Amino acid sequence: MVVRFEIPASELEWRFGPSGGPGGQHANKSSTRAELTFNLAGSAAFDDAMRERLVQKLGDEVRIREDGSRSQATNRKRAVRRLNAILEEAARPEAPPRRPTRPSKAAKQRRLDAKRAKSQAKASRKTPSNDD
Repeated sequence: MVVRFEIPASELEWRFGPSGGPGGQHANKSSTRAELTFNLAGSAAFDDAMRERLVQKLGDEVRIREDGSRSQATNRKRAVRRLNAILEEAARPEAPPRRPTRPSKAAKQRRLDAKRAKSQAKASRKTPSNDD
């Protein structure tokens, strides 16, 4: 189940700065690193139940820092994509707990037969002993 969210741009807080790493003058002059902050607790994009579940799993605020590209626009897109992925994962309902099962009698017998056959095959490879 994929949940899509429509988050108003006004609820996203952006900050930009220089990315780290090599790049010389371009890296020093350009503010390509994008830092996205989303206030989950104060967002109007979700109903109360969904907001409560997201806040419980993610906290009041989600902060994403993206500096993988040399382009600010690309880093912004990646940050929004990551935010959507994080929210979708957190909004997914939890799977019901697994009920433990036991192997059937036939399955146990098959396992023991296979063990016996493997044991006999290995025993037949041994050199016969001279106990006579």
